[in-house]
Amino acid sequence: MKNIKNTKKTSFIKKNFIKLCRKLGYEIIDQNKFEIPTLNKKINDDLSKLGYNSINLPLGEVKITRKVRALDIIIRTCASVTMLTQNKTRLFEKEKIEYTLRTIHSLLNAVKLSNQLQNLNINFKIIDHNSAEHCLKKIENIFKNFNTKYTLINLDVEKFRNKIHQTNQRGEMVTFNQMSNMANIHQSLLEAKKSEDLIYFVEDDYIHNKDSINEMIFTYERISSQFNKEIILCPADYPYLYTKTDATQNFLGNKYHWRKVNETLCTFLTSRLMIEKHWDKYISMCQEEHAPFEKPMHDIYEKELCISPIPSLAIHFTNINSIFGLSPNIDWKKVWDENEI
Repeated sequence: MKNIKNTKKTSFIKKNFIKLCRKLGYEIIDQNKFEIPTLNKKINDDLSKLGYNSINLPLGEVKITRKVRALDIIIRTCASVTMLTQNKTRLFEKEKIEYTLRTIHSLLNAVKLSNQLQNLNINFKIIDHNSAEHCLKKIENIFKNFNTKYTLINLDVEKFRNKIHQTNQRGEMVTFNQMSNMANIHQSLLEAKKSEDLIYFVEDDYIHNKDSINEMIFTYERISSQFNKEIILCPADYPYLYTKTDATQNFLGNKYHWRKVNETLCTFLTSRLMIEKHWDKYISMCQEEHAPFEKPMHDIYEKELCISPIPSLAIHFTNINSIFGLSPNIDWKKVWDENEI
């Protein structure tokens, strides 16, 4: 006669064992069913909980001691200037406003698609210089479509002009476009001082992956908790980082691998505490055009941990031949098309 298993008894024991594990702070992994019963999730789901823990199998759990409280996303826009320092066209050869709109769309989309970021205080600020009224209207319409509020700050370059050296470190005259860029960075740093916690400084030609903001926030919590210090994240995997053979360090973020870098451009995420700690260095970028321009930030990276993801979370849409632009091993067309307005 065929034996009949008592499934009710097994189910009862399993449920109570799961409850006991939850109370004791343990998780159960059912590798046969590819799920974690204590979390009611599949193994490949997002297992981490913002402000509480970071779970990455098979390495286990990192308790979050550095909780992210808020995020200010500060986007510096200037639709009237095609390229700041190059007389070249961008990939796809569109008007500058098209890259700006797709940048903003990608950021709003990344925030919207993350379920765990819905309760985080996220604020958008646009610091604009000299964009036409119809361009500003298009920006406004994107925020309306996402039902998201934002603050528009019209940059007053004259407010900062007398603080900028007229010649750069190469002995050349600083162009007006570069002065406006330095003024915009200065204004964004002043805004950062008002921030509650994290600030993401974004240039208006970086189109982001759907999981970019979620990955950066969760990775910030994870790695800053492990090191017990503030850090800096650069979302782009720049091609010029592969032109050197310097040794680096690798880190495991939420879903991506990250590596230590010693150089970035001016799109990065960090905390208000880090900005205040290195205020003089950051402001020096707004007072003198260094060679390279980002040299003061590179000096900071000698003392602080700065990391970038592999593969890239954001694509810098410059000329296809620029070593400061398109990240390697990424479907650029897909990212571009996904953010069509």
